[in-house]
Amino acid sequence: MEADRLRGEIEAAGWRVVDRGTDFALSPASPPDVEVQGRVRYGSSVSVPSRLDEAPVGLVSVVAVATEHPQDFERALGPLRDHAPDGTQLIVVANDPSPEQAAALEAIDAVDAGGPGVATELVWTSSRLGHAAALNTGIRRASAAVVVLIDTSVESTGDALTPLVAALDEASVAVAGGWGIVSDDLRRFREAPPGDVDAIEGYWLAFRRADYAARGPLDEAFRFYRNLDIWWSLVLRDGGDDGSNRRAVALAGLPLLRHEHRGYAALPDAERDRLSKRNFYRIIDRFGSRGDLVTSGD
Repeated sequence: MEADRLRGEIEAAGWRVVDRGTDFALSPASPPDVEVQGRVRYGSSVSVPSRLDEAPVGLVSVVAVATEHPQDFERALGPLRDHAPDGTQLIVVANDPSPEQAAALEAIDAVDAGGPGVATELVWTSSRLGHAAALNTGIRRASAAVVVLIDTSVESTGDALTPLVAALDEASVAVAGGWGIVSDDLRRFREAPPGDVDAIEGYWLAFRRADYAARGPLDEAFRFYRNLDIWWSLVLRDGGDDGSNRRAVALAGLPLLRHEHRGYAALPDAERDRLSKRNFYRIIDRFGSRGDLVTSGD
């Protein structure tokens, strides 16, 4: 319909149509960018200058989102910087962080606290973005050919990046990581041992920057983190009409420890389930009939 087309063009231009009975109003689709003490804080992922069209530089780009809990942040990022190989770019999305988290990030921003061969970049937001939007904000700044999304609930005890880069040297592999899940019907998933799986959990998930440029961005309707990893794994694996689906591989022996996930534990069970189900419906809408993407399991 013409009305739907016009609404789509308006929204694509950065505005939201607010219906008011027989009338309507326009409001910004996202918070504005603001400048605070000489630093730009971005109101949306698309406002962030992108490196995706530039030639890749370095070995791997790591993206982490920081909100609250500076102790979790340092537990995750301190060892990662210590063990990361040369050519690692660390991108931290300061997603409208708590005052305590902001203070910790300010210290990093002031001194570029990367280890040898680790370049650290902070990207600040002007308001709290949803999980997918925050990740898109960081990925747009990625300079390396391989991008790894990490969660601050995970602690590395060694180099857990180089094996992922090596795994993606294999053209048939679209996504790799530390933990995998499988399904019989793309509606119920369970943890799986290392090897070929149906999806990689988002705690430590690697993919090619070129694939993100071609198939992304992440769907920003995923404001809560759960099930975004399944959706993105399937997007990366999807071979389209010719049926040449690619693989998801969970690697054995990565030096990683998982701790309590704050975003999971902080919510009441009912609210967590509601948000998770809403996200999962987006997977069903896109992939519910794609039995060809079920490659593992009993």
